[in-house]
Amino acid sequence: MFVAIAGASLPSIAQAQIMIDMSRITCSEYFALPPNQARMLAAWMSGWFNQKMGYVWVDLDAYARNVANVRLWCETYPDQLVMNGLQRATGK
Repeated sequence: MFVAIAGASLPSIAQAQIMIDMSRITCSEYFALPPNQARMLAAWMSGWFNQKMGYVWVDLDAYARNVANVRLWCETYPDQLVMNGLQRATGK
């Protein structure tokens, strides 16, 4: 009986989704991420922020500069939100 119940619940477990409020990630949480996840977070935040600003182009130099500025700011303010650092780094 237990095996039947466990087997019936597996498909729902496999389809579970995790939702993360990206605007609530702190600098210390950002620094705790493995490098590949930190790069993905930076790319997502950049895309989200650029969409909010109405930008429809990609400036890779500006992206690299903004990521470096956010990281530098976050080193000074580890308890602050990454989104605050992004806004300060871009002046928006």
